[in-house]
Amino acid sequence: MLDNARSHGLWELTAPPAPETSGLKGSIRVDTAIVGGGYTGLSAALHLAEAGANVALLEAVEIGFGGAGRNVGLVNAGMWVMPDVLGDVLGGDYGERLLELLGDAPKLVFDLIERHRIECEVERAGTLHCAVGLKGLRELEQRAAQWSRRSAPVELLNAADTAAKIGSSAYAGSLWDRRAGTIQPLAYARGLARSAVNAGAKIFTRSAVTSAERVDGKWKLQAAGGHVIADRVIVATDAYATGPWSEVRTEQIHLPYFNFATQPLSDNVRASILPERQGAWDTNEVLSSFRFDRAGRLVFGSCGALRGTGAAVHRSWARRALKKLFPQIGDVRFEAEWYGLIGMTDDHLPRFHKLAENVFGFSGYNGRGIAPGTTFGRLLALYALGQLDEKDLPLPASTPIKPNFRSARTALYEVGAQFVHLIEARL
Repeated sequence: MLDNARSHGLWELTAPPAPETSGLKGSIRVDTAIVGGGYTGLSAALHLAEAGANVALLEAVEIGFGGAGRNVGLVNAGMWVMPDVLGDVLGGDYGERLLELLGDAPKLVFDLIERHRIECEVERAGTLHCAVGLKGLRELEQRAAQWSRRSAPVELLNAADTAAKIGSSAYAGSLWDRRAGTIQPLAYARGLARSAVNAGAKIFTRSAVTSAERVDGKWKLQAAGGHVIADRVIVATDAYATGPWSEVRTEQIHLPYFNFATQPLSDNVRASILPERQGAWDTNEVLSSFRFDRAGRLVFGSCGALRGTGAAVHRSWARRALKKLFPQIGDVRFEAEWYGLIGMTDDHLPRFHKLAENVFGFSGYNGRGIAPGTTFGRLLALYALGQLDEKDLPLPASTPIKPNFRSARTALYEVGAQFVHLIEARL
């Protein structure tokens, strides 16, 4: 997108085309306007349109331009933090409600894919959270115990069973979550958009909202080619927010994350790595993730930005790390490389914001955008339709607060990842 091969990489090369859209022109009147064409906005648009609402979605660039088109494609349950932490931070009612909702979130994703016949390379073999050393194993033991108390279908695997599932003896164990899986993330976003359009939603791309004002009790959203008059507005912009309500972005610290995709591996090598096709990531503080696409490319990623000196540092690290993890690969050749930004909140939990009268949205997915974004989009649709009370949402309303030293902490993530990858996997 935008003639930048490092923005969406493999996903742009292999996703089916997006539905035909155009920029906003003139004036339109709708019940609900949605700002942002990622998973949350698209899910909200789809569910609102299916309920018969008159809805328009305004996307600044293209469908899936933000995190929705750049991520690894892991459809995970829950959040990064331990399950018990949600209750400690949010309180028992909110914490358990959010855990139940996000525990079921992958099922909603897979159900939508099946119901709308979205072609996005879906794999439902689960995910593997891999333990690096004894410290990592202790962390996974806690996660397994906390999820098991909630009857989640997770299983703690020992080192031998982990090696069999991964094709490497590098890990001390793993947590297998059968609720989860992998998809082609940009293809899924485009499929949601197509389904929303088919249901009656209006989607406008290259239509960045530049201003918003109250006019006669309605919201007037101005874009370059026209404006939308709406009773209410769903803000679904998250880490890539610009224009009105950009405080959704500035309350987050940005963690860059890159991916490299190998050329399709041979049948023999492909059979020896992730033979059941789970997606995987590890417990390192500067974590790594890996999964296959449908054509047999191994997608390998970690924290860092592919710009400046980072491009060469992270590319060299990825080759070394892959050869150490999977020696059977041999000479590592990359076919695509790309990176994006993960929006991190201070407590690593998402937010529900009421940004103005009849303006609201969820944000702050902390690297878990696919399943939470889809589920939160559905909740926002129900809330907009008046079918869900605020007291029944999984998060309390909060005000965006810009974290201290935000820019410095964002820069530290990028520089720190380069430093780690400069020295890691050399021995």
